[in-house]
Amino acid sequence: MAENDMSLLDKLGVDIGYQSTHTKTVTEADITRFAEVSGDYNPVHLDEAYAKQTLFGGRIAHGVLAISLISAAAAKIPGLVILLSHSSRFLKPVKIGDTVTAIAEVTNTRKDKGIVTLKTTCTNQDGKTVVEGETTVRIFAEPA
Repeated sequence: MAENDMSLLDKLGVDIGYQSTHTKTVTEADITRFAEVSGDYNPVHLDEAYAKQTLFGGRIAHGVLAISLISAAAAKIPGLVILLSHSSRFLKPVKIGDTVTAIAEVTNTRKDKGIVTLKTTCTNQDGKTVVEGETTVRIFAEPA
């Protein structure tokens, strides 16, 4: 196949099984800043006395903060990566001090459109899955 006939995904080396990751240790400052950016001031995230009375036994990070790590992992795939859709299941809470690794693994491609389906997983420092789901992205050529 001539290079001009190759799909963008082939040129970028993105195919089924390709993985990208992003790791972050979640801090109190991250949760506070996320509340400020999102406007989500749920006391389970910000008020230790309140959160201790919940089933979590203390403060937890916003679920969407964990999903943002999935976005960061997807953004490391070659090319200009644009999110089309995402679904998640939250399995365990993320607490202050947890180190979360987001993994985006290509499970399907539509090479003619540059559309990629990703199995997305976030695990904590103990290897326990905290979030799992599926994300669909479209990959474009990077601007020149």
